[in-house]
Amino acid sequence: MKKFFWPLIITISLSLGILLGGFITSASYRAKGVYFTNHNKLKLNRLIDFIEQEYVDKVDTDSIVDKTVTNILEQLDPHSVYIANEQMKSVSESMQGSFVGIGINYYFYRDSIAVIKSVADGPALKAGIMAGDRILAVDGYKLFGKQVTNDTITDRLRGEENTKAVLSVYRKKTNEELAISLARNVIPLKSVDVALKLDNNYGYIKLNRFSSTTYTEFNTKLKELLNKNIEGLILDVRNNGGGYLDQSIKILDDLLDEGQVIVKTVNKGGVEKVTYAKGKGLFRDKPIYVLVNESSASASEIIAGAIQDNDRGVVVGRRTFGKGLVQRELMLGDGSAIRLTTARYYTPSGRSIQKPYKNGIEEYNNDLRARYTHGELYASDSIKVADSLQFKTLKGRIVYGGGGIVPDVFIPIKGKHGEDTTIMLMRSGITSYFVFEQIDKDRLAYEQMSSESLIDFVMNDNRLYNRFIKHLEQNKLYFKLDRRKELVKHYITAEFLNQLFDEENYYRWLIKSDDMLEKVDKLIRNNVE
Repeated sequence: MKKFFWPLIITISLSLGILLGGFITSASYRAKGVYFTNHNKLKLNRLIDFIEQEYVDKVDTDSIVDKTVTNILEQLDPHSVYIANEQMKSVSESMQGSFVGIGINYYFYRDSIAVIKSVADGPALKAGIMAGDRILAVDGYKLFGKQVTNDTITDRLRGEENTKAVLSVYRKKTNEELAISLARNVIPLKSVDVALKLDNNYGYIKLNRFSSTTYTEFNTKLKELLNKNIEGLILDVRNNGGGYLDQSIKILDDLLDEGQVIVKTVNKGGVEKVTYAKGKGLFRDKPIYVLVNESSASASEIIAGAIQDNDRGVVVGRRTFGKGLVQRELMLGDGSAIRLTTARYYTPSGRSIQKPYKNGIEEYNNDLRARYTHGELYASDSIKVADSLQFKTLKGRIVYGGGGIVPDVFIPIKGKHGEDTTIMLMRSGITSYFVFEQIDKDRLAYEQMSSESLIDFVMNDNRLYNRFIKHLEQNKLYFKLDRRKELVKHYITAEFLNQLFDEENYYRWLIKSDDMLEKVDKLIRNNVE
């Protein structure tokens, strides 16, 4: 790969979360007695029936219907979407915040399932499954060999709650073959990646989505941080594409004073619903900083907009994605669903942060690439704002509508000459895979290291760096990284900590080179709130 276009990768990796983010579920419209009897609306049914009965060749009419529904929704807006039944399960699990399984993170390494680590308190960990173990079979069904697919692995490892499974396991580090019995159970998909008390005595909470469990997780972690006597809070919603709006509202209710506006929504009939803070929250008197970037969307933008418009804290980072549409979900009876835009939401000052989509979905989806090309991610004076869309915060500060939340303090992407691309590469799966491969060669030795000795070893061993470059070349990725060798080592070290220790060790090391947190630290020292 001669060139590496990070905006395209960001768009692909985050499109699902952003497109599905910010919706409100509803009961099936059929339960409400909604029936479509207009003759024009029956044309599609008649056409499909005619094709099935008379067309000269065999046709997959289900596929035709899926494409037709998708095309219809694309004429409306970028966030009204159709979710096919085969996708609906994984989407629902992500939004529910859990699934039923055995609780492992794994690679299909070469030709077998290799465990990276077992999930805390999950069935696999309790049964004794260790990092580096190979799962060869489940209940006698073979799970190794080139013919095994990801769908097969998922089907065999997951199942109904409390169902039993016997795993055939090869433990490489002790050269043992084991039969391990366990019962599948609910495995949480965490919304809170980490909650830390930093050296500046501020709490740091990183949110990756807004699922049905997000507020509960946030509230629990905030209480833990308050028990550690934090002096303020840094809420990180970078790369958070949104989700359930009610979860962002509950979080803001913990942060705002009674009577302050959280969000406004306006439906097709022009009916405005205003949501106010109840004033009984946990964290209403201490400073707040909200970290955002170009991939913070929907519910993330509700939080940033409410904090900014109420002059409650400081928004730091880059202009957010710009999604201000609310969806409701309609199940279609075959496991598929439609998420249809039914309202627009507005920040407390009245701003719609939905970016324009009148020029079509393709241009809309290319917006992040356009921001990169126009230099907006590198310089605040390149941010396009509409002077005609001026609004005022509670204290009279001017803020702008028309597409995303413009931060109070702008932080450019790190480095104009490839450093941003390097960071994208280092946070990708290819780095994780490389680190697993290195650990797997001598797991016993690595597991005997403390986190401090591991950091010292990885940061000072050029052989690991050289192996990583060779690993990239073997995967046809050719980068000139020597100028950024220390940055590459930093991220390799972070991944070693992630696989051998836990998220806290991983994040504590990773944030040592975080530009936004460095800026927040300076703002705290200068009493900017």
